[in-house]
Amino acid sequence: MYKPLPLESLALNQPVPVNIWDPKGVLLLRKGEPITSEQHRGHLMLHSPMVLAADWQAVSYSYTAALDRMVRGNESLSRIAGLDAMVPVQARPEARDDLAATEAWPDMHAALTTLLHQGAEASQFMERLDRLDARTEKLWREHPDDSLLVLVQLLFDPRMHYSTTHALLTAGLCALVGPSAGMVEADRLMLSRAALTMNIGMTRAHDDMARQVGPLSEAQRKTVREHPQRSADVLRQLGVVDAVWLQLVEEHHERPDGQGYPAGKAACGAHQHLLQMADVYVACISPRKSRGGLLSQQVARELYLGPDLTPDPLGALFIKSIGFYPPGSYVRLASGELAVVARRGAKANAPAVFAIVGRQGLLLGEAALRDTTDPAFEVKASLAPGDVKVVVSVAKLLARL
Repeated sequence: MYKPLPLESLALNQPVPVNIWDPKGVLLLRKGEPITSEQHRGHLMLHSPMVLAADWQAVSYSYTAALDRMVRGNESLSRIAGLDAMVPVQARPEARDDLAATEAWPDMHAALTTLLHQGAEASQFMERLDRLDARTEKLWREHPDDSLLVLVQLLFDPRMHYSTTHALLTAGLCALVGPSAGMVEADRLMLSRAALTMNIGMTRAHDDMARQVGPLSEAQRKTVREHPQRSADVLRQLGVVDAVWLQLVEEHHERPDGQGYPAGKAACGAHQHLLQMADVYVACISPRKSRGGLLSQQVARELYLGPDLTPDPLGALFIKSIGFYPPGSYVRLASGELAVVARRGAKANAPAVFAIVGRQGLLLGEAALRDTTDPAFEVKASLAPGDVKVVVSVAKLLARL
């Protein structure tokens, strides 16, 4: 019998204390071998890592014994609270706030993936979510363009857990647009918590559907329609009592005209509108096995006009804050080159970009920074990620800015 393994608790480059299996009994990592990187951790997470119940019991016994020793030894409360059920105290890694965006976001992606996959079984849920939120807020505040570049590229990576990337990027878009809409810090925190947890009721199914080639089954459609209420129910089981947080989760697919789901109620609050706008934007630009991602310029314009083709003031703020071409997305230039967006520009249609493919279709030896305010290099069109057959090194791009 297997139990889900909280993989985020295992330190990098430390021997794992148990064999790690997938749900079908395939060995993913042998006891004593290390998780070598966050990318390695993410790959293991794709396979829903599990541990044998007997191994779990043995590790849990060791944890209980260690806890008992610390209590009897009059250890500080902070050190006792930091004891992890899966990692010896001396080996437990501390979250670092000085990591570059290219390292910090994959690290937080792995931590949030574990939290969402554990769902109602998650321990210390609020503490873990608060730690994540504090780290993400710092990155969005200090390095917004780097964060967009990293997360949009992760969104285009089919090896990553889609539901987690969707949540992180949706929360970030709310953080970037919110201040322009007059939202204060309390609003930011509320929107961030809702964005990070709005799909907790269907996280695994969300990942599966993103990798699915064919159309959704009736059972899957039912899961989608019910997930706002299920997510809110899971949060209540985890001890969430904030009525606004729960309402945002329950209503993030409701619409002002009452044609949304699951209740079909008219919902038109500013916070709900921004959350839904960010949610739709991320979903639309995300490539799926069943379709390519929609063009960011097209999605931005649709958000601006709204379903009734009337300009939406919040949509206008969204475009002003994010631009037509977010960092991490791809564009074609007037020069005929293909480029990856690196920075938002002063104008929504003029970001800073790196050309990566020449006009003849050949990979450039070194990415070239282009000024898109120059007519010779202006952006002519968005490109879907499937149109660019190049693996982008985000760390190398950021090192040149």
